[in-house]
Amino acid sequence: MLRYALKRGLSLAISLAVASLVIFFVIEIAPGDPASFMLGINAEPDTVAALRTELGLDQSKLQRYLGWVGGMLSGDFGMSYTYRTPVAEMIADRMWVSLPLAIYALTLSTLIAFPAGIYAAARRGKPGDMAVMGATQLGVAVPNFWFAMILVLIFAINLRWFGAGGFAGWDKGFGAAMKSLTLPAIALALPQAAILARVMRSALLDILGEDFMRTARAKGLTRRQALWRHGLRNAMIPVLTIIGLQFSFLLAGAIIIEQVFFLPGLGRLVFQAISARDLIVVESVVMLLVFAVISVNFLVDLAYALVDPRLRSRT
Repeated sequence: MLRYALKRGLSLAISLAVASLVIFFVIEIAPGDPASFMLGINAEPDTVAALRTELGLDQSKLQRYLGWVGGMLSGDFGMSYTYRTPVAEMIADRMWVSLPLAIYALTLSTLIAFPAGIYAAARRGKPGDMAVMGATQLGVAVPNFWFAMILVLIFAINLRWFGAGGFAGWDKGFGAAMKSLTLPAIALALPQAAILARVMRSALLDILGEDFMRTARAKGLTRRQALWRHGLRNAMIPVLTIIGLQFSFLLAGAIIIEQVFFLPGLGRLVFQAISARDLIVVESVVMLLVFAVISVNFLVDLAYALVDPRLRSRT
């Protein structure tokens, strides 16, 4: 297990190094100069040059890249060009919105998808299976921002159970903060639950046709007992893959939902930084999100080895 983890850890480090190079140079070659953008088109050349020096934009790209990476390794993400505040503080403030939202949405997605997928697999071809598959097809087809608008219309405008947008803040209490995230989390969770339920059903159906499942039935186990004792664990490999990908998407790809509900998360921060040509913020947030995605994949790989010991024996 240790050797397996070390190999995956080395792969993670290489992936992060390559990702940092790609992120930095792709963003750096984007057209437009941050100093000129901040000062406007009528700014004097010497004023622009002075601001470029202040922001460190007059250094070579290699110097800036090494300084950026070295700062991140020590926890210093630099200073925002626009707000003149540490990028690390801006990310930390927004992370307390995006991370709980992603965890909340993933929890809801899993709680919906697991029972639905297992129920559909256990009743293959029956009305219950058809109903679940029809619902999941609708969930896959409908975009999450449409779910978001419907949820706002029903629960915020008509029933007035929740606010239509904004974030109460953790200083207002855990209940108030989670209430602010409930509708966005549901809007994010429903399409992901539909995908996960379909994967769970397909994985279980594949497992139910295996020889070891027939052997379990021949030894006297009922279909339900064989499903829960042997089928579910062996079907978890593709399910864990989807859960890992979904968490990465929910953390990094919730920008539309954050815009709909006016949530001050990482997605909105990236959007605002791109609009203001605040390159250091864009680079740092994107790199942080890439780190989260790669780290989640690393944890999923370790979960594979725990679920299926055969993977450990192959390393």
